[in-house]
Amino acid sequence: MIQFQNVTKIYNSYLEPITAVRDISFSIKEGEFVCVVGKSGAGKTTLIKLLTGHEKPSQGQVFFKEVDVHNVPSNTLQKMRRKIGVVFQDYKLLHGKTVFENLSYVMQVIGISDTDIKRDVEQVLDIVGLESRACSFPQELSGGEKQRLAIARALIHRPELIVADEPTGNLDLYNTYEVVNLLKKINQLGATIILATHDKEIVDGLKKRVITLELGKIISDEAQGRFIL
Repeated sequence: MIQFQNVTKIYNSYLEPITAVRDISFSIKEGEFVCVVGKSGAGKTTLIKLLTGHEKPSQGQVFFKEVDVHNVPSNTLQKMRRKIGVVFQDYKLLHGKTVFENLSYVMQVIGISDTDIKRDVEQVLDIVGLESRACSFPQELSGGEKQRLAIARALIHRPELIVADEPTGNLDLYNTYEVVNLLKKINQLGATIILATHDKEIVDGLKKRVITLELGKIISDEAQGRFIL
């Protein structure tokens, strides 16, 4: 489903070029749950931006479903991104819209009918356990509820891949495990999951595949791996 082939990303800076990821290669199969771990600055977020096409590699190629992400027309890239749901640490919610409207707005933009919007939003809210909060605004939600709404928004297009970038970084222990269990549930429903995190307890508890980055390089890639940093 996903393949990185000898990918390097170099950013220019005033002092000297910064190599965010260097000569990394790996593949992820459909339906996998993969943790990408590393300290701050290890290259986790850059890897995600390369996958979604928001950054271009300096060298190498990135493939999503056998298509080179960085060698397609912009309209094709936009369609490809709809198959990828991204969850951020800082939620990125629309604070002037209700929970329902945060999800429906995304669908209205691409011309989905009101009937289909209502059906899909209600289904997704049920999956994330926010059906009773449909009329609430983001500022009325707890931190855990905000993150579940962010996951719901990532789910609304029924993506084949969910990428979660440090989704538990702002949460307490209870809400952290609530979000992790939700990601496990979504994986069981068929979506591929990439979880970028530096939380040792989450990684060790999941017992899923772990790709470890250090200074932009892959230093470990293990099935049922553990946090080794």
